[in-house]
Amino acid sequence: MSNTQSKVANLAKAGVVAGLYVAITLLLAPFSFGAVQLRLSELFNNLSVFNKRYIWAVTLGCAIANLTSPLGVVDVIFGSLGTLVMTSLSYYLTRNVESVPKKLAICVIICALMSWSVALELYFVSKAPFWMTYLTVGIGELISMAIGAIIVYGISKVIDLSE
Repeated sequence: MSNTQSKVANLAKAGVVAGLYVAITLLLAPFSFGAVQLRLSELFNNLSVFNKRYIWAVTLGCAIANLTSPLGVVDVIFGSLGTLVMTSLSYYLTRNVESVPKKLAICVIICALMSWSVALELYFVSKAPFWMTYLTVGIGELISMAIGAIIVYGISKVIDLSE
């Protein structure tokens, strides 16, 4: 594959992931926003342990989906930055881990713990109680990420996600 074809393939893969993130978030919008949320599209965060392109894909998907957030521009900016940080941490902290299940477990833990950023947004914008919101958003993130880890692991057995 030529360099140009490789760049187009990378861009297409990132575009598909970003589009799927947006579609799933909006399809499940009543559950995707708020102090108690189960944003299933967060499952795509798991892809970040395979290739850096997915960091940008998920961050872009999050930014676009957050254009419809009740928190407005605050969620577009800070929610997307939170996604960028958590997926980047997941990528860099798992680069030298050989086991795919271990990589995914690390990613699940990082993303669930990083849900404090959403709780902080909700605290400042909606006056939601920080610790309770951190707990509820964190549980939702943990569930979404765990489901995603199982799905992504299954896909990784069939498709080389690092390519």
